[in-house]
Amino acid sequence: MDIAVDKITEIILRVRAVDVKEGATDPDSGSNPIDDGSTDVLVMGTDDATEEELRDMIGALNDDERADLLAVLYIGRGDMEPEEWSEAVRFAREREAAGEGAVESILGSPIAGDLLSEGLANLGITPDLPQA
Repeated sequence: MDIAVDKITEIILRVRAVDVKEGATDPDSGSNPIDDGSTDVLVMGTDDATEEELRDMIGALNDDERADLLAVLYIGRGDMEPEEWSEAVRFAREREAAGEGAVESILGSPIAGDLLSEGLANLGITPDLPQA
């Protein structure tokens, strides 16, 4: 694998941080974060950099790393088996070349963090992750 497991682990954590956010339910509450127990951290807003940081992190990967990341996603999703690793990487490269990039594939997949984690597990890799 051309991508470090630590990079995948960091991406999993960031994807999970994006997945737990919800749209604004009370956009003009006018309350204080301390009074609210800082629950607004779970709401997406214009000053939320989490998704942008994730996009930048995936975008900064080289072509081989992005292909491996997508291959892990495909294996976690059950599209391919661990034994088909080379084919999964080849397919990921084709998808990238066709303009269907890693960022869109990951952010467009529900529970992508869990799928990446499952993909690593299917490959026999157990990263140090907090339980989802």
